[in-house]
Amino acid sequence: MEKAQEQFELETLKHIRNRLDYIYSIADRYNNDNPELMDAIADLAAAANMFAKIKQEELCDHASTSSPQGYIVSKLGNSYSRMKNYEKQKEIDFPAWKL
Repeated sequence: MEKAQEQFELETLKHIRNRLDYIYSIADRYNNDNPELMDAIADLAAAANMFAKIKQEELCDHASTSSPQGYIVSKLGNSYSRMKNYEKQKEIDFPAWKL
């Protein structure tokens, strides 16, 4: 059976991880500006970075990260909860229609 052509390049994955690290660092540095939003951004960047790290390890035939799935699910769960809470707050803040 022929292996599918790889869709990622190692250098591109390094670049992606670098950008995600930057996004995470900005969200972490300015957390006091809007904690809920910055926490969600940081967690999403961390989850995406883990995906990129796992793909990078696959390309190098060197899998060393343990429990990436649990890590990603945890980070996504945190962001999902924050977004649901934000959405609920916006529904409460939205004025009722008056005819």
